Parts: sequence; C-alpha cells; structure tokens
Amino acid sequence: MAIGVAENVLATAGTICWCIQLIPQIIRNYRVKDCEGFTPLMMFLWAASGIPFSIYFFGTDGSIPLRIQPQLFTFLCTVAWIQSLYYPPVKMPLKKIAVYGASFAIIGAALEAGFIVWLRPVYRHGTHWPMLIFGIIASILLAVGLVPPYFELAKRKGRVIGINFVFLSMDSMGALLSMLSICVGTFDIMSMVLYAIVLAMEVGIFLSHIIWYFRFGRHEKKLEKELENGLEKPKVDESIA
Repeated sequence: MAIGVAENVLATAGTICWCIQLIPQIIRNYRVKDCEGFTPLMMFLWAASGIPFSIYFFGTDGSIPLRIQPQLFTFLCTVAWIQSLYYPPVKMPLKKIAVYGASFAIIGAALEAGFIVWLRPVYRHGTHWPMLIFGIIASILLAVGLVPPYFELAKRKGRVIGINFVFLSMDSMGALLSMLSICVGTFDIMSMVLYAIVLAMEVGIFLSHIIWYFRFGRHEKKLEKELENGLEKPKVDESIA
C-alpha cells in the first residue's frame, strides 16, 4: 500500500513538472523578445513528440493525468516554438509562422484521432507492439530535441544563452521524480531509459555552463566591471589645474 502511494505521489509530481516546466521559458522569451541560443528545432521536436505520446497514452488507456500531460506539453512547446521563430535571431514573418503553426496543429490532431481510433481496439485485444512503436518514437523525439542546444553551447565555449534555468530545473526534476516513481513501483525499462537520457543531457547543459563560468565567465565579468568603473570615473577639469 505504502509503495503504491509513493509511486502515485512521485508520478503525479513528475507529471506536474512536465506539464508546466515551459511556462518560465515562455515568460522569459516574451519579456526579453529574443531567443538567441533557444533553438526552434528543439521546441519543434518536443512539440512533435507530444503527438505519439498522446497516441500512446490514450491508446493504452492510461490514467487521466497521463492523457492530459502530452496535450499541455505539446501546446506549451508549440507556443515556445512560435516564439523562437518570431523573435530574433530568426524573425520569421507572422503569416509564415501562422501557416506553420496551423499546419502542425491540423496534422497533429488528425494523426492522434486516426491512430487512437484505429489502434486502441487492437491494444485492448492484446496486440501491444503497435503502441510500443509510438512510445519509442515519442521517446526518441524528446531525447533528440536536447541535441541542438549542445551545438549552441559549442558556439559559445559552453555558455548557456537563451535557456531559462528555472525551466531546465523543472524539466530535470520531472524526469528525476518520474524515474523514482518507476523505481518504487512497476519497473518499465523503456520509460527508465527515456527519463535517464533526458536527465543526463539536461545535467550536461548545467555542467557546461558551470565549467564555462569557472574557465571564462569570472574573467569576463571582471573585465566588464573594470570597464564600467573606468567609464564612471569623474573627469577632471584640466582648466582648473
């Protein structure tokens, strides 16, 4: 009984983190109106991963939180993706963004409706491998979405630009809590591998920025302060001397 309660609590907490983790990033993008370092490809792949995740959880008769999670996740990823296309450095025209966004929403909704109606009865009759394929596709898209930020890190000696650390922390916490729920409950190797990959790659982003700070960041900030202090020095009126 206690194990079941712990599993549900951890899974629910992980689901909540993965439902709202992008809100700080979206707010940051809106306030700064610049998405340098926050790659559109990352958000597109994450938004796309929500489609097979929805098919998987609806088709396998997952719990209500598991069905809601990919819908919210896809919506927030789509908003962040649109922001990354609209704000610099991409600055795509609004009409083009509207076409991309509408096309993605229509295709995603059609795929979800078609495959859920088709494959749910198949799953209920005991044939599980089609749904497993969708779960694997979703996991791959989610993990591959964390690759583009590493190219951005390479451009800046490992420095993180454009990615909100609150968002990254909440996403990592969601992966960690979900891993713990699997450890104390029913072990699912596919889910464990997914959460472990996501957590490892996000920890790698944190470590990259920390290493950059100790190698270059402190020196750069020191130079900036010295430059500011130099500019703030009062000028001496030479005519008085």
